[in-house]
Amino acid sequence: MTSLVVLEAVARRLSFTKAAAELNVTQAAVSRQIHALEQELGFALFRRLHRRVELTERGRTLAGVLSQSFTLIDQTLASVRAQSEEDELAIGATVAFTQLWLLPRISEFRRLHPGTKIRLITQDAPIDLERDMVDVAIRFGDGVWSDGRSMLLCEDDLFPVCSPDYAAGRRLPETVRDLLDHALLDYEAANPGWIGWKEWLTAFSAGRPARPMLRLSYYTDVVHAALAGHGIALGWNCLIEDLLQQGRLRRVTDVHLHTRGAYFVIVPNRESLKPNVQAFADWVSARLRGTTTDLEVEL
Repeated sequence: MTSLVVLEAVARRLSFTKAAAELNVTQAAVSRQIHALEQELGFALFRRLHRRVELTERGRTLAGVLSQSFTLIDQTLASVRAQSEEDELAIGATVAFTQLWLLPRISEFRRLHPGTKIRLITQDAPIDLERDMVDVAIRFGDGVWSDGRSMLLCEDDLFPVCSPDYAAGRRLPETVRDLLDHALLDYEAANPGWIGWKEWLTAFSAGRPARPMLRLSYYTDVVHAALAGHGIALGWNCLIEDLLQQGRLRRVTDVHLHTRGAYFVIVPNRESLKPNVQAFADWVSARLRGTTTDLEVEL
């Protein structure tokens, strides 16, 4: 069987060297396999010419059958694998959205769809829906992406928040400019559409903070730092809604900034989608829009 695999590669490449590189073996190993196969069959498969090889007539016949057979095997394996993963839903999202919004609620979706297996792909770097084989993703932005089609979920509001421990014994800001005298918790925004303290304060012409900011890599770290009482963070309402309701975070002022971007559910540009993709899109849309009524979104 190994010799037949080697024969197919050499026949397709018409090169012992290129076939060896493809199979990650030495050229000598490829030559030995072909020679052994020719000895077993009792006829030559290749004509060795100057710096190249060409198939004999019987070699071409055998190689053609091998190519068709390997293609059929590959297609069959892909089909079997797809059937075994038919109920698996691959969801892509940022670290912040996954940890602060999705994970606290995903058990609800699983109860509604108990047969669905879920795989979460969590990263702040852009997820390519086709290359990374993601069934559905949640993104923040303008809704225009080349690797999929999107549907608007909701926009968001940003406002200063802190923990009750930080608020205790301190005079909290009464105006936006008062924020400049407090420890502000900031983060490195991987998404250019995300807003940090610099953009938020600039929107209100507030100037620069008098005290140094604590800058962290991820927005989730900022939230944890705020919960620990290290300072005032920018609260993305959709992401920290639970923490506000639980009283673990509180708004510092009534001032808020409405985002230019929005949250979208996005699916790949494929002709057919798994049934559970539509179910997840409907569920996440209903939850983000703050309703438990049946809501269908067109994907």
